[in-house]
Amino acid sequence: MKKILMNAVHMSCVGDIAHGLWTHPRDQSERYTDSAYWVELAQALERGRFDNLFLADIIGANDVFEGRPDAALREAVQMPIDDPLLLVPLMAHATRHLGFGVTVNLTYEHPFPLARRFTTLDHLSRGRVAWNIVTGFLDSAARGMGLARQHGHDERYERAEDFMAAAYKLWEGSWEDDAVVRDRAHRVYTEPTRVHAIDHDGPYYRVQAAHLSEPSVQRTPVLFQAGASTRGLDFAARHAECVFVSGNKQQAREIVAKIRQRATAFGRNPQDLRFFLGVVVVVAPTDGLAQEKYAEYRLHASAQAGLAHFSSQTGIDFSRYDLDEPISLVKTDAVQSFLESVTTQSEKRWSVRKLLDQMTLGSRHTPIVGSPQRVADELESWVRDADIDGFNLVRTVVPEGFVDFVDLVVPELQSRGSYKTEYTEGSLRDKLFGAGPRLPARHPAGAYRVGAEPRNLA
Repeated sequence: MKKILMNAVHMSCVGDIAHGLWTHPRDQSERYTDSAYWVELAQALERGRFDNLFLADIIGANDVFEGRPDAALREAVQMPIDDPLLLVPLMAHATRHLGFGVTVNLTYEHPFPLARRFTTLDHLSRGRVAWNIVTGFLDSAARGMGLARQHGHDERYERAEDFMAAAYKLWEGSWEDDAVVRDRAHRVYTEPTRVHAIDHDGPYYRVQAAHLSEPSVQRTPVLFQAGASTRGLDFAARHAECVFVSGNKQQAREIVAKIRQRATAFGRNPQDLRFFLGVVVVVAPTDGLAQEKYAEYRLHASAQAGLAHFSSQTGIDFSRYDLDEPISLVKTDAVQSFLESVTTQSEKRWSVRKLLDQMTLGSRHTPIVGSPQRVADELESWVRDADIDGFNLVRTVVPEGFVDFVDLVVPELQSRGSYKTEYTEGSLRDKLFGAGPRLPARHPAGAYRVGAEPRNLA
């Protein structure tokens, strides 16, 4: 069996996905503004041979529920929230192998400065940075950026395509591999003829400049993406190296197969992708103790906060629904796949009451509860039956939930041979793919390298 890959998921805030658990007396997430909190977490994850700490993020307030942000503020639903990019250097300094995947919404960025920020992080982490590419889903973010409302769903992906082309040119094509010579005797640090200003004149972005930073270990960060709409799947197949999937085992397997097939159509090797499923795990030495812990956690979870979050994700104000009113598909410019998951893609009729019943730990994830053996069995079955490569472990009580997984589940998986006992040396891309720190030449970014063969990227 292939070795299971593992990401931990957290945000630079108090309440991120499993809502309400910040109220648990052992939860420490209110320390999110303390640098020691993040260093301790990173070191615990590295002890458990986690591949990556995935730092999720949003721009804007979750204000769709009741038409205002009050529920989000009361329940700490991703607000207050800090900038996750600034956490990476301090955690990278305290670790050697753990990767750091950071969500950045490109809709409100420009390729020229963002490329420099990621190159800087890749330098400081010695090649351990990933970018989770998102296009946003909140009108509140657009208003914060001076717009009346966010761009339409499909337009956001069109902008993203243009953004990525400009970013690839900066990362991959601006500096030649031997541009930096560091010749003290002749007083030449960089050979000017080996640095090239890019000329990108796209439909949304224009960049006429050389990349400001010298090449980092990976040049382009490892690319994560989670879109599940038709446009999102195409974007993942074209650009992503690591893709987040959801659904039951059959649905996840179908999504994996569909993206691999589309990646092949874009000229990529489908084995250049890794797929991750989000999971919530409650583990204890025995099944009985795990059930007791789960019952304890449920006392502190907030399904109502989870509903407020889901309202923002779908663009639907569920406070206006009667508890048993069927939820129907409505066209919005939020996350289309989330609404489809409880309408057209579901065999049962969903209502607000059913949503609340599902959110036992404040999110729509159905938790895996049990002993290390039971949890390991379930994780291995997902890898086998859904053709995924690993998991995004969602926080419960922090840091307890992560530490429990490290101390109990990891040794069980290692004893079965389904989880690494040591890290692969090198960059994050080396660890995930074992083929060097750079994107493969067949990736669309490869077309922008100096001396690359011209090819059609449509």
